[in-house]
Amino acid sequence: MTMPARRIRPRTGRRSFDLRATALFFVLLALLLCVLGFAVRTLAGTAERRPAWVAVLCLAGLAAVLAWGRRRRRLFGARPARRAAAALEEGVHTALEEWEAPVADAPSAGDLVEPAGYDRAYDYDALDADEFERAVAGLCERDGCTGVEVVGGAGDLGADVLAVTPDGRRVVIQCKRYGDGHRVGSQDLQRFGGTCFTVHGADVAVLVTTSDFTAPAAEYAEQCGIVCVGRPALRAWHDGTGPAPWMLVEAAGGC
Repeated sequence: MTMPARRIRPRTGRRSFDLRATALFFVLLALLLCVLGFAVRTLAGTAERRPAWVAVLCLAGLAAVLAWGRRRRRLFGARPARRAAAALEEGVHTALEEWEAPVADAPSAGDLVEPAGYDRAYDYDALDADEFERAVAGLCERDGCTGVEVVGGAGDLGADVLAVTPDGRRVVIQCKRYGDGHRVGSQDLQRFGGTCFTVHGADVAVLVTTSDFTAPAAEYAEQCGIVCVGRPALRAWHDGTGPAPWMLVEAAGGC
């Protein structure tokens, strides 16, 4: 009796579709993309907060690439490669030192006002109005005044600095931070003269400016007993070569 022969299907070399393997592949691919996205986002945030570190890492990576190329491919001679690696290493150290070194805050013009021992040479033209008032207050305190206050601002009624002289007189000062081409006029003096004695009770009224005074303004100030301190007198007061404003009058009278 003859046995029936089994038919053997020829192998075509094609693998059957595996749903489980395919799903696992896409899951792993999604996880990899998520990890890469998170890494890129983290690096971007770090670059915004620490740009110096990005430069340092780039330099370090470039140094590593050059070192690897020197060993594997010998594209450059040993001596130039060593020089390049040394330069990159020095650059990395320099960048790290600059990054870690504390940065001192640049002092503003207002920070330069030091009432005690007021001996620095100031460029009053470089100060704004508020800083100029504080500088004048510093001069008053340096020369022995007490109760020195900077009260300039909205509603000050013409008084920017208040002080009491060493001999007990009340000084009321108005500060005009003007340029050379803008002189203090009679209207400025009239507004100040209307409040310095009657409102602020000044024994000595002073108007200090970085500029000068017009002739009518100087005449009005002389009539009312207001001490005018222009640029030359201010510089002399500052340097100590001239008197303080309250020393120019024995007693001031009102208009």
